[in-house]
Amino acid sequence: MQQNSHFLLLSLSLLFLPFIFSDAKKSPIIGGWTRIKDIKDPHVTEIAEFAVNEYNKLSSSSLVLQKVVKGETQVVAGINYRLVLKAKNGSVAKKYQAVVWEKSWLNFRNLTSFTLVKG
Repeated sequence: MQQNSHFLLLSLSLLFLPFIFSDAKKSPIIGGWTRIKDIKDPHVTEIAEFAVNEYNKLSSSSLVLQKVVKGETQVVAGINYRLVLKAKNGSVAKKYQAVVWEKSWLNFRNLTSFTLVKG
C-alpha cells in the first residue's frame, strides 16, 4: 500500500510540474529587466528624446535622435528605461545606450548613463 502511495505522489508531481514552471516563465523577475514590446510608443520616444537632450546639455554635443532600436524597463523606486538609440551627430549616425530613471508621479527624470554602443 505504501509503495502505491509513493507511486501516486510521484505521478502527480510529474503531472503538475509543467504547470508550475510555465507560470514562472510568465512573471518577470523582481528588479529584473523586461523587454519593451512597443518601442514606437510615444512615451518611449519621449524618454529617448529626454536622454539625447540631457546628453547634449552635459557634453555640449548636438546629437539628434533618429529612432529607438530596442529597450527594456526595470521597476525600481520608479522605472529605469534602458534604451538603445540611433542618433546622428552631423551626418554620422551611431548607436548609444541610454538609461533614464523616471518617477512619473513626481515629474522626475534623470539621465543615469549614456554610452556609445561598440560594434
